[in-house]
Amino acid sequence: MGLFSFFSKEKKETLDKGLAKTKENVFGKIARAIAGKSKVDDEVLDNLEEVLITSDVGVETTLKIIGRIEKRAAADKYMNAQELNTILRDEIAALLTENHTEDADDFEAPIARKPYVIMVVGVNGVGKTTTIGKLAYQFKKAGKSVYLGAADTFRAAAVEQLMIWGERVGVPVVKQKMGADPASVAFDTLNSAVANGADVVIIDTAGRLHNKVGLMNELTKIKNVMKKVVPDAPDEVLLVLDGSTGQNAFEQAKQFTLATEVTAMAVTKLDGTAKGGVVIGISDQFKIPVKYIGLGEGMEDLQVFRRKEFVDSLFGDNQ
Repeated sequence: MGLFSFFSKEKKETLDKGLAKTKENVFGKIARAIAGKSKVDDEVLDNLEEVLITSDVGVETTLKIIGRIEKRAAADKYMNAQELNTILRDEIAALLTENHTEDADDFEAPIARKPYVIMVVGVNGVGKTTTIGKLAYQFKKAGKSVYLGAADTFRAAAVEQLMIWGERVGVPVVKQKMGADPASVAFDTLNSAVANGADVVIIDTAGRLHNKVGLMNELTKIKNVMKKVVPDAPDEVLLVLDGSTGQNAFEQAKQFTLATEVTAMAVTKLDGTAKGGVVIGISDQFKIPVKYIGLGEGMEDLQVFRRKEFVDSLFGDNQ
């Protein structure tokens, strides 16, 4: 177990605070849905279904959860409504476990090859550049040397924002002039990183959901050019989604997974929304690990996603 791999009290407090609105929204509704009920019947299940769908868990995932609860209710004739939270907690935890590889062991986890290359994708406004900055901070804090590549060359603001994060964190940012070929920026970044023995390279890309073919071609070109420097690059394609957009995040995930091979996801802005249930649905529907969650503006407010702690925060630690 690494130095930072335990779940500290501070991290738990950040997670609890960040998910407070979702907890109140979802489980306040559940409490009202089962109020006065002595057993789990069709009405309770219908109410629960409505709660989960309106909490942005998603229709397909909600029906899957309800189906599991129905089976347990049928097997245990004496199940009462008060047990519903415990059952729901178990089934959501099981669902998240099925759809993930093992949780990451925080930001200092061993990286087999240098440099470890992360290509970050996502539309503008989801917190993509901020997530890159926070990732750079966490990797540097864990003793890694980091290079950033400003391959979103279509917006001056994106390059400027990444430069600000680079200065703030104290890591180099490779950039070119506005309108430059994004693949060329990625190529230069990897060359510099290899020459200087960097551990981690994080490449920002244009946050545009233009037509799928255009997006696919652009991301494929960046990948192919990076492979000329680091043959197996990228090691990770990280899709950043804004959790506060609820169902819109599902649509963005759909578009990007069609356009490129996404290997991990980060769900941001969970602290400002009651729609944290979207993490459950996205994980289930796309079978791609949610690797990071954003819980605030601070440097420390990007956390490695841990399933058990996430479910504990949603349901409380009374079990």
